[in-house]
Amino acid sequence: MIDTVRTEMKGEQVTLSLSEEELAKARDIAKGISIDDSQAIIQYGVGAQSKISGFADTMLGQIRSHETGYVGENLTELMFKIKDVKVDSLTAGKQGWLLGIVNSVQRFMARYEKLESQIEKIVNSLGEARMKLLRDITMLDQLYDKNLDYLKELDLYIAAGQIKIEELRATKLPELEALVQSSNDPADTQKLTDFQQFLNRFEKKLHDLKLSRMIAIQTAPQVRLIQNNDQALVEKIQSSILTTIPLWKSQIIIAVSLLRQKKAVELQKAVTDTTNDLLTKNSEMLKSGTVAVATEMERGIVEIETLKKVNDDLLSTIEETIRIQQDGKAKRAQAEAELAQIEQDLKNKLIAVKA
Repeated sequence: MIDTVRTEMKGEQVTLSLSEEELAKARDIAKGISIDDSQAIIQYGVGAQSKISGFADTMLGQIRSHETGYVGENLTELMFKIKDVKVDSLTAGKQGWLLGIVNSVQRFMARYEKLESQIEKIVNSLGEARMKLLRDITMLDQLYDKNLDYLKELDLYIAAGQIKIEELRATKLPELEALVQSSNDPADTQKLTDFQQFLNRFEKKLHDLKLSRMIAIQTAPQVRLIQNNDQALVEKIQSSILTTIPLWKSQIIIAVSLLRQKKAVELQKAVTDTTNDLLTKNSEMLKSGTVAVATEMERGIVEIETLKKVNDDLLSTIEETIRIQQDGKAKRAQAEAELAQIEQDLKNKLIAVKA
């Protein structure tokens, strides 16, 4: 069974839900409150308030030492390192493409190995940060539970104080007021004044406890908020270590393999093209050579046309020779006749000279 105790805070009622066991503890605390002890109000609930104050100091210390900015810096640096390995740099240079692919892969792998060592350092740092964050999350769970314990303890003191105040207002205050009304003793009046002052200070003390209670209530979601941020960072780190890095490495392997595969295809294509060119040129040479040989083989030692031309030239030569000989013979006969005439003319002239 849960009982409730209503109290006032800045004019508004605050309801404390207490179990029967807790309500019994509150009543026991209320019985121990002495209105005759001047230190009672001062010390009332101080233990619980001190715990809240100590808890706040602990939280502040955790927040000061809870520097998670470096985690974000490491994650950002990790992202840039991964981007720095440019797969598109895997291209052949201007030199021979086969030598280019070899040099390109070698340069790429050298840069990859250098960056890989840097990335491993970042990953190790993130791993350490992850373990620290996990410890912080556990510690924050403990702080959260402690805060709830302090809140329950404050509730007991507030409930006990409220019970005591209601009891005194219902019993002791009317008695003192009646005594003052029936007595002319100034001491009785002072007792009433002291009692009213006690009630006033006690109500102020309860108000302070309620303020501490509100601080404890507000602390709970603050602890959970810090804890949730830590959990988000742990998940981000874990995702980077277990997913991003292995995926990056596998993609590097795939990129290099695809490049080598591409160049192997290009090599095979070049070999095939060279073979085809060689076969084509050889077939052309074979064709022209075979045709030439066959053509030459089908020709006779001397062609008919050549023989005909030679025969014609021979006949023409013979005919020309006969003609020339006939002309020469005719010219010689004519010359002989002319010589005979010349000789006769010479003789005649000589005879004439002698006579």
